[in-house]
This record gives sequence, C-alpha cells and structure tokens, in this order.
Amino acid sequence: MIVITTPTGDIGRQILDRLLGSGEAVRVIARDSSRLPDHVRTQADVVEGSHADPNTIAKALQDADQLFWLVPPADFQDAKPARSHYLDFTRAAAREAASRNVRMVHVTSLGYGYGGEAGLLSAAFGMDELIESTGVQYRALALPFFMENILRQAQPITQQGVFSMANTADRPLPTVATRDVAAAAAALLLDTAWSGQARIPLVGPDNLTPDAMAGIISETLGRPVRYEQVPLSGFQARLVQLGASPSLAREWAGMVDAQNNGIYDAEPHGAVCATGFRDWCRNVLKPAVRS
Repeated sequence: MIVITTPTGDIGRQILDRLLGSGEAVRVIARDSSRLPDHVRTQADVVEGSHADPNTIAKALQDADQLFWLVPPADFQDAKPARSHYLDFTRAAAREAASRNVRMVHVTSLGYGYGGEAGLLSAAFGMDELIESTGVQYRALALPFFMENILRQAQPITQQGVFSMANTADRPLPTVATRDVAAAAAALLLDTAWSGQARIPLVGPDNLTPDAMAGIISETLGRPVRYEQVPLSGFQARLVQLGASPSLAREWAGMVDAQNNGIYDAEPHGAVCATGFRDWCRNVLKPAVRS
C-alpha cells in the first residue's frame, strides 16, 4: 500500500497519475474528499482529514509500505514560525512511519549544510533532521527553485512583458520542474529495493540567471519579456500588503536572501532531471499565458 499526501497539489496529483493503474494499492489523505477527481475516488482508498493529525496518520498508515510526504504551505496569515509549522505537521507522521516500518519519500530543499539562516528553507531542513532522528527509512528529494513559480507571473508577462522577483538578476538559479519531481517520487514509491536514509538532489539541466530566463521566455512567446529584480525589503513589504503575517514575510525573504547567497551550492548536485527550462516554457508556460 502506497500512501499519498497532498493528492490535489501540483506534485501529489502528478504522482497519483503515475501510480494509479500500476497494480499497486494506493491510499490518499485528503482534507476534503470532494475535491478529488472522480477517477481518484474510484481507484484509491481515501482517508479524510489532515495529514498533520496523529489519528488520521495512524489510520492512513495501517498496512502501508510507502508514504509520500509533503508539508503544505502555512496559511498566509499564520504568525507561527515556519520551523514550528514544518515540525508540528511532520512529527506524528515520522514517528508513526518509523514504528510501522513504512518508508518515506519526502520533499525538502536543496542546500542542506548551508551555514546561515535561510528562512523557509531552514524550516525544511529542521523537518529533515526530525525525520532522520526517528530512524525511519527515507529518501529526501532535495529541490531547488521550482520552474512553476514563474506561473504566478503569467499576468504581468502577458500584459506588461515583465516578470519580477527578488532573486539576483545575474546570479544562476538552479531550477526543477514538478513533473520531474513527481516522476522521481513515483519511481521510488514503486521500488521495493531501497533501504536506509539518503538525500537525492533533483536539479534540471540548466543553470540560468533570471535575466537568461527572461531571454528564453521572450524567444518562446515570440515577444519581449524582461526580468525586473525588486529589492528584498520591498518584496517583504509587498507580501505583508498582500496579507502575509510579518513573520511569514520575513521567513520568505530569508529564503530568497539565502538563494541569492548561493544556498543551493552548499549541497553537491548535478543535473539529473530531463526537463530543461526552454522545454518547460514551451510545454507549460506558453499554454498558461495563452489561456
């Protein structure tokens, strides 16, 4: 039995698409089962509830062999520190999985070993240490910047020919596409041979700066698109204006600051994923902008 968390999320739903029909029994944990597609409710066992809840986790892991684990983002207005959010969400699941000998495949950040504070990414590393401390067998998928983050910029790209972030314009930013993450996770969940504890960095074949990304976006869309770097302080203030709690905005800014200071270089990695940024722009961004 393979248990999947966040089955309606960008990564979770893609994993489900790969697992359903594989011959393996699949169970999903969902806060609201009505949001699940009909084919998922038909083909998978559904446990309704939060995967932060110990009782829900205990029920979901009965007779399970593998668990895909992803901590959802904190509520935008949540003032609780990100580290507490990650640890509180994960603690019961890691202990339950360890006690039942359920192997975990979980999503975390690339850059473990970075010497400074890294906001949201430090919280993810704290989760990693918690999982490891339980003795559970795991594979941690260590990820850099998601290409899909740029989808949030579809409107300004379309209307103004610009996308903006607080990441340094001329510093390479390693990226990964969620479809490659889902493919790697599904393969591990179907593989019964691995054991022990290990991290698996997943990084795309490119090492582009945001300025270079803008150039590829321009070529793909057939019209000029430029990158605009916004000050980190302005980025943080804008998050608060949009409704984020000051603590969440501060930790989000801390993440971007760490990216600008090379956090992803702190953990050895190579280009191991197939999807390049140009392919992603053609197959994902271009249809999104046109719609």
